[in-house]
Amino acid sequence: QVQLVESGGGLVQAGDSLRLSCAASGRTFSRYAMGWFRQAPGKKREFVAAISWSGGSTYYADSVKGRFTISRDNAKNTVYLQMNSLKPEDTAVYYCAADESSGDRYRDRDYDYWGQGTQVTVSS
Repeated sequence: QVQLVESGGGLVQAGDSLRLSCAASGRTFSRYAMGWFRQAPGKKREFVAAISWSGGSTYYADSVKGRFTISRDNAKNTVYLQMNSLKPEDTAVYYCAADESSGDRYRDRDYDYWGQGTQVTVSS
């Protein structure tokens, strides 16, 4: 079992940057692949980025590739999402998730644990 708590969201202007953090409880954090998803009002939850348990492999949605960077610090039980060049269409609630069973990194139903989400709002 792992509990996830996101932080770092806020209101920014287009072109600004934010760094989201997701702190995990439990001693087995390093065994989980981690992902970030987002959900905008009236839209389905969508994949943003994922990282393997070691941090050696990363995955991105096309819409954020080159602007967002996912990373993790297993010593701190934390995964990060650095978001640069933010656009109004990035506005959403951002969720981190943990996958203990090596499922499809891009599919939300393959993740086992979820945080409560943090709001990111980008004004134009």
